[in-house]
Amino acid sequence: MANTLSAPVEGSRRELGIAMLRTMIRIRVLEEGIEKHFLAGDIPGFAHLSIGQEAVAAGTCTNLRTGDAIASTHRGHGHTLAKGTSMRAMVAELFARATGVCKGKGGSMHIADFSVGMLGANGVVAGGFGLVAGAALSAVQRKTDQVAVCFFGDGATNRGPFHENLNLCAIWNLPAIFVLENNRYASTTSTAETMKIVDVARRADGYGMASVIVDGFDAFAVYDAVGVAVQRARSGGGPTFVECKTFRARGHYIGDPERYRAKTEVEDVMNASDPIVRMQALLGDALAAAAFEALWNEARAEFADAVAFARSSPPPERTEAFFGAYSGDRDPGDPVHALESRERDRFMPFAPDVGSGSQGSGH
Repeated sequence: MANTLSAPVEGSRRELGIAMLRTMIRIRVLEEGIEKHFLAGDIPGFAHLSIGQEAVAAGTCTNLRTGDAIASTHRGHGHTLAKGTSMRAMVAELFARATGVCKGKGGSMHIADFSVGMLGANGVVAGGFGLVAGAALSAVQRKTDQVAVCFFGDGATNRGPFHENLNLCAIWNLPAIFVLENNRYASTTSTAETMKIVDVARRADGYGMASVIVDGFDAFAVYDAVGVAVQRARSGGGPTFVECKTFRARGHYIGDPERYRAKTEVEDVMNASDPIVRMQALLGDALAAAAFEALWNEARAEFADAVAFARSSPPPERTEAFFGAYSGDRDPGDPVHALESRERDRFMPFAPDVGSGSQGSGH
């Protein structure tokens, strides 16, 4: 595991640290706000928080360009925000509003933003591997230097798509980067109960893939490791497996009673390793207390604005329920548009009337 930085943070490294700290604070404020509004009944569906894991999202995505692709998990708010999606569009999506990044139809677990290369959060564990393998293959076929990053948890490494796609990316030498957020729990089960190994990165050895293990609470360590992986991928050196040892400070989902772990475990880890506190300490005198507080105030103001925007936005129209299933804007005479219209007409009588607030017929 990479050691925590001890040397003074100066120059461009200072600016990098502040930029990543800003991202981490924005993620923290967003997710604490999501928790509050979910419990208040403002956000439908389910929501899974990544509080404690912010350094992985910030350190990884700071290395990426807009044209690079990422795929996330059901715990994807931080990745989405770090990749460049606006907080307004994200909050509106979570509030199920038409102005959301997916027009209110994706919600927390399926949020996506192709305009910034975010291929989507995924309610299927290990669902992102195939998307990333495909994006990486596309980059090779189009002869670009784009890379594709797959975020996933330790639980996903015990599923078939993990092994299939790592093998594929390795043998085809694809520009893919696999970023494991090893937060010690797969849903409600400790990794100690599901694996005979401590370092999951060992599995990459079986595919002849480069790998590294880093302190996932240290955004600099993540940034440096992923930076090497990105350079390798862009130059044709193939995929890399980056294991980030981290921790989630909330339950598997909002409202999780967390009977599988002691409250003191969470408190002990966060008191010792909160990535935001860690970055503030690393920056030291390079970041004044007033500047640190300003970052929090900016993020809180941004979130308040996003909530106001979401509240003032309309819900999706019933007639839009099946639009967006196919790519591109289509002329009404287009055969695919006609198919889309027929499917909408076929199923719409059984859909909830979200426009008027009706709960539907219950079919």
